[in-house]
Amino acid sequence: QVQLVESGGGLVQAGGSLRLSCAASGRTLSTYSIGWFRQAPGKEREFAAAIDRDDFTYYADSVKGRLAISRDNAKTTVYLQINSLKPEDTAVYYCARCRYIARSTCAAENSWGQGTRVTVSS
Repeated sequence: QVQLVESGGGLVQAGGSLRLSCAASGRTLSTYSIGWFRQAPGKEREFAAAIDRDDFTYYADSVKGRLAISRDNAKTTVYLQINSLKPEDTAVYYCARCRYIARSTCAAENSWGQGTRVTVSS
């Protein structure tokens, strides 16, 4: 199975930006739908964004237009740009292959890595 590795998280002040990366090991992601999820402290993991095989994008209402997902096929990477970071964005961010996309959300394969941690200070 394709292994996905998240990176790019860190400590950022509120109002700043981050670009997270989701890299596939040994394969491109061009033929897969990929979703980003996040899990805040003490909360359940929630869907954030997804990109399908045609590079159509989908976003959770909760992201308020501040997230942008994109694909770099040459580098086998899917990115998640987060702008205007808020303390509420503090979470561990995960990427996963989507089994399918329905209702503008990614039904992820149940195979999660360690994610990348985003901490937003105020």
